Amino acid sequence: MDNIRSVVKAAIRLAEDLGSTAIIISGDVDQNDVRTEVPVFFTSRRPKSIIDHLVATSKGREEKLKEITDRIAQQATGRIDQIENISAVEHMLGELKEGLVVGIIETADSSAIVVHDLGENPLVKALKTCEERVQPDVMQAVLKIAFDIANMGREGKQVGTAFILGDVEEVMIRSHQIILNPYAGHRDEDRDVLNRNNWESVKEFAQLDGVFVISEDGKMEAAGRYLDVDARDIRLDKGLGGRHVSAAAISRDTVSIAITVSESGGVIHVYMDGKELMAIESTERAKCFQ
Repeated sequence: MDNIRSVVKAAIRLAEDLGSTAIIISGDVDQNDVRTEVPVFFTSRRPKSIIDHLVATSKGREEKLKEITDRIAQQATGRIDQIENISAVEHMLGELKEGLVVGIIETADSSAIVVHDLGENPLVKALKTCEERVQPDVMQAVLKIAFDIANMGREGKQVGTAFILGDVEEVMIRSHQIILNPYAGHRDEDRDVLNRNNWESVKEFAQLDGVFVISEDGKMEAAGRYLDVDARDIRLDKGLGGRHVSAAAISRDTVSIAITVSESGGVIHVYMDGKELMAIESTERAKCFQ
């Protein structure tokens, strides 16, 4: 326990010296040991420990030793990846400013401190390319809604949906209503995705068939829209259904960004120019301690 406290104190000093935007902790660390003005986040998932893994093995000494070292490397890499991914997600959702993040990794048998530059994060860089087509605050708002839908569903059920952002005129030409448009005739303020008061209605309409169409400045133009696209040449990972394929296709045929929420698995995908820009597990969130 004293070792853990020493690591935490060293990480806090480093974070304060670097002017870090946050400290992210992966592992079993007592919140009472973390005293700093720097925002602190605790990851919600714990990779399987090396000890758990070894209990289940019954191999020769050399083979087991190699397995231990491989497992340590995998676990360390997994924890670092976790901190980097969570940093990027919290930044995309507006919880972290861009800058340096200090990570504390604590496992059953190891401790480590890592420093991650959010400006060099691949997910953050990918998100910046979207800003050429959609306002950053609009992208952030839609991602927050997508995370809420992926994590909580609606009325106890998992929900899948898609949001098409930007190039509204061309998207509307290449799509049609399969139900009455619930946003038709409403005032701009009642269709503004930047207004949190409108988010509950978005989550409600997410249960409808079809996609949302949202302007680059955040006005919800339509819901329950069917995309009329030729998706035969779209290549995505196996297991992704028609919603993802058609969303990728519309991002190829128009100057839009497509965001999908998988009904099974809660994974959020972002498409641009017909290709997957990023895929984020909805569980890649951290709880803010302070």
